[in-house]
Amino acid sequence: MTGPGRDAETGPERGTGPVPQPRPGTGPLLALAALCATLFTAVAVTVAVRHGAPLAPEQAVHRWALAHRGEPLRSTAGALTATGTGPVPYLMAVLAGLLAGRGARGRRRAVACAVAVLAVGQAVRYGLMELLARPRPATADWAGRASGYAFPSGHATTSALAAGLLAWGIARYAGRGPARTWCAVLALWAVAVGLTRVWLGVHWPGDVLGGWLLAGTVLSLALLLERYALPDRYAADGLPESGGAGPA
Repeated sequence: MTGPGRDAETGPERGTGPVPQPRPGTGPLLALAALCATLFTAVAVTVAVRHGAPLAPEQAVHRWALAHRGEPLRSTAGALTATGTGPVPYLMAVLAGLLAGRGARGRRRAVACAVAVLAVGQAVRYGLMELLARPRPATADWAGRASGYAFPSGHATTSALAAGLLAWGIARYAGRGPARTWCAVLALWAVAVGLTRVWLGVHWPGDVLGGWLLAGTVLSLALLLERYALPDRYAADGLPESGGAGPA
């Protein structure tokens, strides 16, 4: 019997190595990147023209968060928000590369690419943050640690990037069922990290939304460049770019 997308004589059986997964076509990826970039630009322009002043809905959400903070939710939110920065996202990026790569050389290259995507996303976020210089909510409202300007949220951007990278690694390694399950779990984690920043009073909702949209743009562009960054993986899989089964 043959494994999924590989010939039994030339590739590992299911469960013994990375499983080839169809890649999305360039058209859908370009459309997703354009959509995320357009929406991010709209949010950023709104922040800029208002000189960082929050919109009425943002103020309402902020007041609601302040009114509903209490233990043990406050401690739980603090622990969860801590996973969205520091070493955790980079460890997730490394794991993503180890899962996606094939062979020692392929894994090293995939790890380097995953870490580079995370680092580039963070660098772009930091540059935009300094450029737009949106003030955070009043420090008296904070129930957590924060530094720098508000937009876009660093925790929201970084956790979304890390979740997307690890989802990519799992999708390149596992079958469709496990990949979908883990993708859902990672998406929930990234959303939860972003929401904690609002709930802890250190960000406006628009900051978190901007972080998610920026991460979506970077991840979409990274997927478009995957064929060039990891050519060996494409050649080994023998799969067409737009998806579908591999050679029989």
